[in-house]
Formats: sequence, C-alpha cells, structure tokens
Amino acid sequence: MASVTYEQATRIYPGADKPSVDRLNLDIADGEFLVLVGPSGSGKSTALRMLAGLEETNEGRILIGDRDVTNASPKDRDIAMVFQNYALYPHMTVRENIGFALKIAGMDKAEINRRVEEAAQTLDLTQYLDRKPKALSGGQRQRVAMGRAIVREPQVFLMDEPLSNLDAKLRVQTRTQIANLQRRMGVTTIYVTHDQTEALTMGDRIAVLNFGVLQQVGTPRELYDHPDNVFVAGFIGSPAMNLSTFDVDAASKAARIGEASIPLSQDTLAAITPEDNGQVILGFRPEALELVDGAVASQEHTIPVEVDFVEELGSDSYVYGHLAGGSWRAAGRDESDAGQIVVRTPPLSGAREGDVIHVRIKDGGLHAFSKATGNRI
Repeated sequence: MASVTYEQATRIYPGADKPSVDRLNLDIADGEFLVLVGPSGSGKSTALRMLAGLEETNEGRILIGDRDVTNASPKDRDIAMVFQNYALYPHMTVRENIGFALKIAGMDKAEINRRVEEAAQTLDLTQYLDRKPKALSGGQRQRVAMGRAIVREPQVFLMDEPLSNLDAKLRVQTRTQIANLQRRMGVTTIYVTHDQTEALTMGDRIAVLNFGVLQQVGTPRELYDHPDNVFVAGFIGSPAMNLSTFDVDAASKAARIGEASIPLSQDTLAAITPEDNGQVILGFRPEALELVDGAVASQEHTIPVEVDFVEELGSDSYVYGHLAGGSWRAAGRDESDAGQIVVRTPPLSGAREGDVIHVRIKDGGLHAFSKATGNRI
C-alpha cells in the first residue's frame, strides 16, 4: 500500500485557455478513502487520470509513496482502475474477466485461481463465475469490474464514477459494499463522483474541485458544518444550503433582505470589510430552520416564506418556497433557482401551497461569507 501526493500538479489541454487541473496540492494517506467531488467540468476525472498516467501532467509532479510517477507509464504505476462503463469482455466468463490481467502478466494458473476465488467470495460472485456478462445485472457487472481490480493487489485503487449506470436503489446498496470492501482491504482509494451524497456517505475525506481549483479538503462532517466558501456551502448537502446576499444594518446589528431580518454576531460584523460594500452572504441549511407560530411571527428576526410546494418523504417534509415579498437571490447558484428557500419540517406540518410560514434560524445554524471574496468569515 502507499500514500498519494499531488504537488502543484497541472493539466492544460492543447488549445485550452485555462488549466483543467490548476496547481493541485493534495496528500492522500496510506489506506485512506478519498472522494474527489465537483460539478461537471471541475477537473476531478482529469486529476484521477493524471494519477493513472492516462493524462499528461504539464507542471508539478505526482508521487505514489516516495516514488515520482509523473512520467511513468500507466503499467508501471501499480494502480488498478474501475470505470463507469464496466469494460468487461463479453465473450469471457466472469472468472476469465476477473483473472485476465493476471493471465496477461504470466502469473501461475494456481495463483490466478486462488486470487479469483478470493475476490469472488469477497464480492459475493462465486455462483456467477461461469456466467457471461450478458447474464448479469448492472450491479453484478460492476462487482466483476471491482474484482478485476482487486485481484491485481495494487497499491492504489482509482474509481471513476463507477455507480453512474446503476439505478437509485442499487447505487445505495453498491456504495455501501464498496466502502466496506475498501475498509476491509485497506487499499488507498481515490473515488471520483459528481454525486455529493455518495461523497458524504463513502469517503474518509472529501476534496472539492471547481474549475480545476481545489476548494476544500476535509471530513464529510467538516465540509458540511464548516464550508470554507460559498461554492462548497452550496454544493455539499442535499437539498442545498439556502444562500443569499443581505444588506448589513450596523445600527440594529442585523442583516436584512426584503421582509427578512437575521441578527449578526459582533464577530461577524467586525469581519465585514469595506470591500464588501455593506453586504454579507448568509447561508443556512434546511434543517437549521424552525417554524415559529403566529404570535412570534411578527417579532424581529424571522423569515417569511411563501410556500410553492411541499415534498413529503415520510420521516420528513421539505417545504419549497420563496421569500414573501421577493428580493431573495441565491448566491453562487443558477438563476433557475434564484428565489428558492427550502425548509425541512416534521412530516405533515400542515403547510400548503400559497401559505406564508415564518421561520427562524436555530442557534449555530447560520453561516456567513464575505460578499467580496466568497470566503467564510
């Protein structure tokens, strides 16, 4: 096993104006499960392929353990990769698919059989060893692709959105199996996904990329509770954090937008700079809001939300609405959901389309970001 290190690693495609991966610095510990996450075009798959040797590293270097592999060929890097599309040989059985790389390497037949049997048992594929891929489900095919990587006993596993082709229920089941398998084997694993739910549930740590730039690295809880900037705050979590730009009223020590008023701490007020031009970006997650009754609704520091839609999920409800009276504009997000506010409530809260509910942010639920830089304050 081995650690992985990116040192100022940069990839610029021919003819491109900007790097797809821009001076990436990232240390991945021996045996760690790290998830690279970001929107489409963020550079996460390019960073993975640079480590695999499938993309050139134009600047900086990449190390596996203490060995500089920046210019090494893919076959000399001692890595195994699992792709989104399985890439199985249709004319071979499951046994032949799993052991094919070992056969090509000239390994003894007895050792190949031993490794294939062990991998099949680990992945619950023993009964399917003599079947062809066409006789398997999508989840079984992905486990075969995993088995092909496992038998090589590499220093590093690389997984490029391996669950994208599976249905929702199977994705949940398979991601649990992958996470448990990685922890049992202890192999350093880098997993690429655009699905932040996968990132939050699978990884020891998460690295968030956007436009090729590393935004934040930390445990799932750290990224969820303490996002470093507006992008991470809006990207991590489902439904996403409610974010908008507020005007700062220093006299009342509050931030205001339309009919909404939110109290600000002295530390937050002190951190606002002249470059912020009297504004601050505030965020709060759907579960950080609590409903207040009519007697309290008229008081200061509540947010009136006009209900557009209620999503009942059994254990919870999500109320989707907009700021009563308008003015809400989501920070760091598309114009399409510019006016949306999401509130998590107990089931059957009684909210209906067209109602105006009043909510308040719970203690510790407010996140503040600089209007000028987008960074946490």
